[in-house]
Amino acid sequence: MVALSRQLAQAHEELRRRLREIRTGLGHRRSDDDVLLTHCLAFCTALTSHHQGEDDGLFSQLLRERPDLAPTIARLVEDHGLITSILSRVSELADRSAGPHGSALEAIGRELDGLAAIMESHFRYEERTISEALDGRTPDSDWPDLVFGFGRT
Repeated sequence: MVALSRQLAQAHEELRRRLREIRTGLGHRRSDDDVLLTHCLAFCTALTSHHQGEDDGLFSQLLRERPDLAPTIARLVEDHGLITSILSRVSELADRSAGPHGSALEAIGRELDGLAAIMESHFRYEERTISEALDGRTPDSDWPDLVFGFGRT
C-alpha cells in the first residue's frame, strides 16, 4: 500500500502538472481561448476541493491525533486562504473575459504565475511537515478521497 504521504505528494504533482499545462497554453495563444479558460476554471475547482478536503478532513483528523501540529496546520490553512484569494481573482478575470480575451488572458497568466510560486512553497512545506504524521496513521474516514481525488467521491 502506498503511504498516505506519497499519495499527498502525488496529488500535489497532479495539481502542478495541470497548472503547468494551463500556463503553457496561455503562453501559446490558441484560437480557442474559451477551452483554455474552461480548463483554468476546472483547475481552480480541483485545487479548491483539494484544500477544502485538507481543511475539513485531513487537518481536523490530524489535530485530534497530533495537537502538537497545530502551528503547522494553522500556517497551511493560512496559505489556503491566500491561494483561495488568487483563485477568486482568476475566476473573476475569466468571468469578465466575454469580450476580447487578450488582456484577460495576460492578467490570468500573471495571477497563475504568482499562484505557481505560492503553491510550490506551500506543497513542499506541507509534504515535509505532514508526511510523518500521515505515514503513522490508517485512514478511517472519507477525507482521503476528498484530498487525493480533488473532491471526487
